[in-house]
Amino acid sequence: MYDARLLSGVSVLAAVVETGSFIRAADALGLSDSGVSRAITRLEARLGVRLLDRTTRSLRLTEEGARFHAEAAPLLVQLSDAAMALTEARHTVRGRLRVEVDPFFSRLVLAPRLGAFLGRYPELSLELVTTEVPGDLVAHGFDLAIRFGPPAVAGLITRKLLDTRILTVASPLYLKRHGRPSRPEELKGHHCIHYRDPASNKPFAWEFHRQRKILPVEVTGAVTVTDVGTMLAACVAGLGVAQVMALGSETMITSGALVELFPEWPGETFPLHAYHPSRHQPPARTRALIDFCLQLTANTGSAAVNSVN
Repeated sequence: MYDARLLSGVSVLAAVVETGSFIRAADALGLSDSGVSRAITRLEARLGVRLLDRTTRSLRLTEEGARFHAEAAPLLVQLSDAAMALTEARHTVRGRLRVEVDPFFSRLVLAPRLGAFLGRYPELSLELVTTEVPGDLVAHGFDLAIRFGPPAVAGLITRKLLDTRILTVASPLYLKRHGRPSRPEELKGHHCIHYRDPASNKPFAWEFHRQRKILPVEVTGAVTVTDVGTMLAACVAGLGVAQVMALGSETMITSGALVELFPEWPGETFPLHAYHPSRHQPPARTRALIDFCLQLTANTGSAAVNSVN
């Protein structure tokens, strides 16, 4: 049976041949002289042949030992090279990185800054697959996923990138036509734009958070969307009231295209997470993109997000 002990014995034999003695092989391997001798004896017993002729003054390979060493030594070199390549990959950002990413985050935050990321790592190739509905990360061959929402994926390593505030907004045109609600409860008489969660296929419930208080409000509206960009455009056009992430809408509020209706209810947030397969040591390319996204979210603006360091 070929196992780790056999591989260890072959390594000891190679060290004996290369150094010319059990003593020098023991020094090179960090073993005792008797430990080297036992390893050779076990290897010979496992193979059923004598590999070394040894006396108190000399040793030499037998014919069978010479043949075995000639065939095994190149394999040890290949194993060593493979191990070194893996170690290098652990610390060097290179190769292909396949990422499933939320389209809104990709379009708004990540894509405009990809040049800077790839400029840091010229040996890296990046494939971004944008999707509203999260898939099976491992089954579909992704190295990393970046998704909004609470973590709900078992068996993956999760890293929070940010918490973005949820704002209730409307356009000046809508407010001119329908009036401005002064309290969340007054939204029951307004046209509200629903956003349907692509994962659950259900509209998000409307809630308002202030410190420890959570106020749910039942709202109605004729329009339901599954795309954040469409919801923002419809809201700016005066179609109704919407609940949006501060990330991506803060410039519209600053410019006056949208009005935040209830700034006294600032507590609701929505998270963005990075996921990668449950590996003890993820590749350097995976860690590099996670670190880059953390830098991006930290620089996006404290009014829009609470970045996670």
